[in-house]
Amino acid sequence: MDVMREAAAREAAGQSVLHLEVGQPAAPLPETARKAAERALAKEADKLGYTEALGRPSLRARIARHYKERHGLDIAPERIVITTGSSAGFILSFLALCDAGARIALPAPGYPAYRNIVRALDMVPAEIALKAESRWVLSPEALLEEHSVKPLSALLVASPNNPTGTVMQPEAQKALARAAEDAGIAYISDEIYHGLVHEGAEESILAATDKAVVINSFSKYFCMTGWRIGWMVIPPELVRTVERLQQNLFICAPALSQIVAEAVFEDTPALEEIKAGYARNRARLLESLPKIGFRDILPADGAFYIYADVTPFSNDSRDFAATVLQETGVAITPGVDFDLERGHRYVRLSFAGAETTIAEAVSRLGDHLKG
Repeated sequence: MDVMREAAAREAAGQSVLHLEVGQPAAPLPETARKAAERALAKEADKLGYTEALGRPSLRARIARHYKERHGLDIAPERIVITTGSSAGFILSFLALCDAGARIALPAPGYPAYRNIVRALDMVPAEIALKAESRWVLSPEALLEEHSVKPLSALLVASPNNPTGTVMQPEAQKALARAAEDAGIAYISDEIYHGLVHEGAEESILAATDKAVVINSFSKYFCMTGWRIGWMVIPPELVRTVERLQQNLFICAPALSQIVAEAVFEDTPALEEIKAGYARNRARLLESLPKIGFRDILPADGAFYIYADVTPFSNDSRDFAATVLQETGVAITPGVDFDLERGHRYVRLSFAGAETTIAEAVSRLGDHLKG
């Protein structure tokens, strides 16, 4: 987050900054969705007040249809909750499943807001160190070992993962879900990068169990970051609990964003073109970064991130990122944001930007590191 602030300050001062630190699509909202927003503002202003706490019924039904079309899953719309981005989904999940003081298993490296939200809710993050040799995948054995130290109430797993881009394969996901269920650990699946899988199978945890809580978002694949709109899929027995929490904490997700989210499903061809651009950026980085000295780069199966070892250059990823920004104008994220213990060895590079941006960033990094 410090890098984002410094990059913005330098850009405001007139420096050319290439943003590889931001997990945000450079592409704008697709046309059909934009027109839906324009139409709603011009002709449906009377429909932009509060919606039902669980979300507009038509959007919930459209998401259920999405699961059927994309995953072959029959999900009742009644199990779907529209949220103010995935961030609200995390808060609602933790509060619905856990009490104050509960221990939440969080694989590391992972999205830093997880542990911050857990602590803010007076719960305890139990970070489980993942290994590059196992492609940053949490094993059932590691989960149960942490559970044996002190009982866990819940587990939060992201697939595809931020920052590593790792996608859990279906059998690994099912095994982890079985282990959690047998141990009485609630399973929360962060699937906000679904739609952005480049290698291997994309499968929701819902294919393995109906007991998991799924958190998804319109921010990444659907290019709607600033609209703050996401969804949850929850077991039927949690619906009333989550509804009451939503009513008191958020009231509802923004009505305009819900209307636009329903329309964006019709923009799939444009969204797939954007995804193809990410794939080209990914290929460029996987080919170029080792040539300029980065090492231990595992192919990013999904999302739009490369997590790279920088120990050939520095043992302090924060200092490395700051130096790179100062001397090249390329903004990247230090790994300590994602892993407090071992993140000093890594940086995250986002390839969600324009292809010209990624090409120029590689050129600048190469000149800097080889010079």
